[in-house]
Amino acid sequence: MKFASSLASSLASSFTTASFTASFTTAFAALALSLACGAAHAQVTVKDPWVRATVPAQKSTGAFMQLTAPQDMRLIEARSPAAGVVEIHEMRMENNVMKMSAVEGIALPAGKTVNLASGSYHVMMMDLKAQVKEGDTVPLTLVVEDKDKKRQNIEVKAVARALGAPAKGGMHDGHGEHKH
Repeated sequence: MKFASSLASSLASSFTTASFTASFTTAFAALALSLACGAAHAQVTVKDPWVRATVPAQKSTGAFMQLTAPQDMRLIEARSPAAGVVEIHEMRMENNVMKMSAVEGIALPAGKTVNLASGSYHVMMMDLKAQVKEGDTVPLTLVVEDKDKKRQNIEVKAVARALGAPAKGGMHDGHGEHKH
């Protein structure tokens, strides 16, 4: 009987050690996979997001920022609870006339900063639900897509700056490093 008890105890100990080893190995593999996926889905860096403050009854404004992607991506959509309509826009000269229009997306080349600025690409917020006052924080959701069509949402808090306030970062011409 003593032999059976000793054998059962030994088997239980081996099973517990094997179970622990298997569990640890599974957990380690899951962590490694998670980190690898995290690297593959690294976030776009958003720098200096801001919106232009509005006057009472003004129904539109623009949002501006610098975006840097770790891999080739596209900004394909923007949303905000502060506006009924949010679109990605481009301003361009056409026959000596400045024209603004919605675009389907903006290329974000790997490692290059794309400047969304007045007079260039920007996020246009229309049908504003309230006046945007200097110092207000306006939530935005940017939707980016990688080459495999995998989408990511990036939550941004943009601070409202006064009308006529200069852009920070010395990119007053609205072009920065982005070429179009």
